[in-house]
Amino acid sequence: HLKWMMLRAAVRIGRGKPWSGLRALSIKAEFPGASSFYTTELNIRVTTEEEPQECFRLMDDETNILNEDLFPSEVSNDTVLRWYQEMATLNHMDNLLYNSQRQGRISFYMTNYGEEATQIGSAAVLDKEDIIYAQYREAGVLLHRGFGLQNFMDQCYSNKDDLGAGKQMPVHYGSRELNFHTISSPLGTQLPQATGAAYALKMQNKENCVICYFGDGAASEGDAHAAFNFAATLDCPVVFFCRNNGYAISTPTREQYRGDGIVSRAAGYGMDCIRVDGNDIFAVYVATKAARESAIKNNRPVLVEAMTYRIGHHSTSDDSTRYRGEEEISMFKKRSGIERVQKYLMNQGVWNEEKEAEMQKEIMTSVRAAFSTAEKKKKPSIDLMFEDVYDVKPPRLVQQEKDMHAHIAKYPNEYPTNQYD
Repeated sequence: HLKWMMLRAAVRIGRGKPWSGLRALSIKAEFPGASSFYTTELNIRVTTEEEPQECFRLMDDETNILNEDLFPSEVSNDTVLRWYQEMATLNHMDNLLYNSQRQGRISFYMTNYGEEATQIGSAAVLDKEDIIYAQYREAGVLLHRGFGLQNFMDQCYSNKDDLGAGKQMPVHYGSRELNFHTISSPLGTQLPQATGAAYALKMQNKENCVICYFGDGAASEGDAHAAFNFAATLDCPVVFFCRNNGYAISTPTREQYRGDGIVSRAAGYGMDCIRVDGNDIFAVYVATKAARESAIKNNRPVLVEAMTYRIGHHSTSDDSTRYRGEEEISMFKKRSGIERVQKYLMNQGVWNEEKEAEMQKEIMTSVRAAFSTAEKKKKPSIDLMFEDVYDVKPPRLVQQEKDMHAHIAKYPNEYPTNQYD
């Protein structure tokens, strides 16, 4: 051992040569593409046989806190109760809107069942000036930031009070006030956009970051590669938050990749990373907080892989029982984030069945009221169809608008204009 230490020291300062029979591991292999060490051993690295990255957690399934030193002191029982109420509200909203789509009252919907802890736990860390790019299963992030039930319902009904003026599918939320960029249907497009926004924050010397949510399936898109690589090479303060819920629609992760999840990709791009139990709201909170602080302090991207499970169908266009069993769903439902938070509050002595019933009743009343109000509102003015693309409408668009009004005037009985604002 002493001989080996002397060898390394000698090589580092440029004196001496390795003894015969020793592998020249201390001699640096310097190339423009990478800096490493030489070896005389022929060794193909079998990465699939290496130990996987650990998964950070603070609370087990029985709600025992496993590391008191890391438990966030700023998180009181009142805070956890508010988180739980938001998770329950999300569930009620999902249930009502999912069923309304089945009744033909809205065109499309996607639920958040099983992934509530990833959303609320990460959103609770963010500053109001942090910029959010989401995929489509982050309604809880918006809810936590102050997007009201009426906002959600108005968007899904595309009525006159929809902030997007009826130009998006349901669940494609957005809010300039809350720094939440409008969701886009094409998978993965938010990833490189988030990198660009983070670079802009860096140029402005802002003490904020961008957080970009995406799923394990989106990580297979080419946009993910571009986003990760640019973020790393340009030193951008962005947190890439992957919700690894086991499925890309119907494609299980075992058919998506052979490596150690998504977190293992960070090393290839030179990003910092952490894997966290996405059903442990405290672990998600602590991990996202650390990732945010690191991204801002070091101007470096951080990849967070939250291991969770999508309990609901991918969307109203999907029947997940065709590619996974009920036993699997039931098992993960018992371990879900909302179940764990409820159990935690009960074990803390601040929650009971009576309070639970009262809360559920109040939430259901609020959700139904917002739903009923949204359904009765008129649709946006048809004139808005031509707005929000150009600062000054070009002549061809002005002509199209005139032609549309002339056409409607010619066939008034064919178009229900009384339903529009």
